[in-house]
Formats: sequence, C-alpha cells, structure tokens
Amino acid sequence: AILRNASGERFMERYAPTIKDLAPRDIVARCMVQEVAEGRGAGPHRDYVLLDCTHLGAEVLETKLPDITEFARTYLGVDPVVEPVPVMPTAHYAMGGIPTNIKAEVLADNDTVVPGLYAAGECACVSVHGSNRLGTNSLLDINVFGKRAGRNAVEYVQTADFVPLPEDPAKEVREMIEGLRANAGTERIAVLRKTLQDEMDKGAQVFRTHDSLAAVLDIIADLRERFKNVHVDDKGKRYNTDLLEAVELGFLLDLAEVVVYSAQNREESRGGHMRDDFPTRDDEKYMQHTMAYLTGDPHSSHPADHIELGWKPVVFTKNDAGELRYPPLERKY
Repeated sequence: AILRNASGERFMERYAPTIKDLAPRDIVARCMVQEVAEGRGAGPHRDYVLLDCTHLGAEVLETKLPDITEFARTYLGVDPVVEPVPVMPTAHYAMGGIPTNIKAEVLADNDTVVPGLYAAGECACVSVHGSNRLGTNSLLDINVFGKRAGRNAVEYVQTADFVPLPEDPAKEVREMIEGLRANAGTERIAVLRKTLQDEMDKGAQVFRTHDSLAAVLDIIADLRERFKNVHVDDKGKRYNTDLLEAVELGFLLDLAEVVVYSAQNREESRGGHMRDDFPTRDDEKYMQHTMAYLTGDPHSSHPADHIELGWKPVVFTKNDAGELRYPPLERKY
C-alpha cells in the first residue's frame, strides 16, 4: 500500500527514498504526523493522510487482507478496493512496563525480586524489545515469558509459606470503588479521557520536546484534580462498565504521568522515543532503562513530589572470546 497526502503525493519518497512506505513504523509514524502538521493532511479538517490500496485489486484485498478491508468499510464507510483509507498513527504497543527477570519474576529494583509476584506480556518489561519492537516480537512476550511465568509460579507455590496479611486487605480497593460510585461530582469520564488522549497525542506522542512534555504534565495534574469530582451514572454492582471506565481512567492518569515524566528526563532520541530538542542518540548517558518508583502521595501536584527516577543497566551478552555478541549500533538505512 502507498501513503499519500491531500494532493495525492506519495510523500514517503521524500523521507525514505529507497524503502519508502516500508520504512520502520516509528519513522513512518513521524512522517505521517509531520505531513499533517505542515498542512498537507487530507479531509475536511486536514487531520489525516491516506492509505492507497486500490492498485492491489479486489482479490488481494478480500482474500489476503480481509480484516483491514472490513474494518475500513465498517468503521470509516470507505471501500479500500476503490478509494484510499484515512489513517493516522495511534498507540499500538507498550515496550516498557513492570520490570522482570527472565523467570518473569517482578523486580523491585535492579536486582531485588518481589517473592511470588510474576508479570508477562505487554504489561511487563523483560527487555526483549529495546526502544523499538520488531514486527511480531510481541509474541515473544506472551508466549515465551507467559509460559515461564506460569511454570515458575507453580514451582514457587510448592514451597512458599503464607505471609501475614493486614486485617482488611481489600479495604483500599473497596474504598476506591465505593468512593467512585458515591461521588456526586459533575465531571464526565468520557470528557476527561478524551482530553487526556488528545493532549498525550499532541505533546507526548511521536514528537516530543521538554516544553511539550511539561505542558502535558500540567494538564495531567489538572485532570487529576478534576477526576476527584468524576460522576458515575451507573450505581450498580454487576457488569458496571461505567464504573470500570472510571477506575481505568484513574490508572491511565497514573501511567500517563510516568510515561511523560520519564520521557522528559531522557534527553536523547532512541527508537520510538523522539525528542525534537535532543535529536541524536546518546549511548554514553542513556544506554540504560528508565526506572520509576512511587515515593510519595500520587495525588500531589508535581511528579517530582511522588516519582523517583532511576536507571537499570542494559545487559550485553558476550561470546567465548569476550566480545559483544550484538554491539550497539546507530540505526541507518
């Protein structure tokens, strides 16, 4: 398929003349956003580019790409067989997450294992992707480390003792849920979530600067205050999706703040993390993972009051001769 702007130009020829639309996903995403930012977007609001599949023909689209074809028809009212599809980058995959070792055991810091706690899949980071996941490598996360998590968890429980629990271990979660159900505020969940999505998209997505990230942090702080007055229409206790969305929004605000604060602290560009104000990769300072620790009241106004940032070194494997198996190299085409 071919990406085109509003004038029909195949714009990837300007950005990546040799590989064009087959450039890595992070590069393509930035090019798409740049086309729109510079006024070459399509549509009534000039806020997207076009994916042209018409030259592939009906047989290829219907037999080899049936899901994509059906999605375009169902959700956009566009038939890819005869017309281009409006597209823009979106959040697709989380490459960071809960730090783990290769046994899928959760790490409290660089070395300390949290006994009995395991994580695998997209929520976890065992560091198999670096800063830019390869296509299909997400299967490694869930298939390999999901199996390892299960096996090691079974092995652990066979010898583990019960640990002491607080008098009412469910109290914190129960109070959170009941507090949301009983809240008489006027803020709407959908409005707050849409604001968070739009501002993250604008200031913390494929293009980032210190100022854009600082602006998003201010907005997240404001949304936290507004979230205290969120209203849940459905007061029921069964299959309450309204309540579920309110709970999720609270966690989304937490995660968004960690992402933005960590990105602001990493003054370089690497893989999917692109800083316009620091466009080059800095292996000397940043060839390491960002670690974030909750150290204070998460509802305080500035992340520095409750988030402590640290580092976790990248492990380099060596061959029998003591040479690096995979020396870190700048990506070039």
